[in-house]
Amino acid sequence: MNEILVKLYVPTIDEQYDIWIPINKRIHTIITLLVQAVNELSKGYYSPKSMPYLYDKMNAKSYDINLKVIESDIRNGSELILI
Repeated sequence: MNEILVKLYVPTIDEQYDIWIPINKRIHTIITLLVQAVNELSKGYYSPKSMPYLYDKMNAKSYDINLKVIESDIRNGSELILI
């Protein structure tokens, strides 16, 4: 399996999404992909001025942007926050 399903919360627009993310990409690439996806899903409403951070919703831990998803603790069903 090359992708996992996560629940993404985006507090700045008060929305949440179920999104498939690839496990073989680095977190900084995933953040870029998530920003593009949320921008598309919100019809252009979400457009951050700088690169947001990705956090674990349960423990508020920030993810190292240089790790690959497979090297992190992000798994199927993880709840993430994009701020």
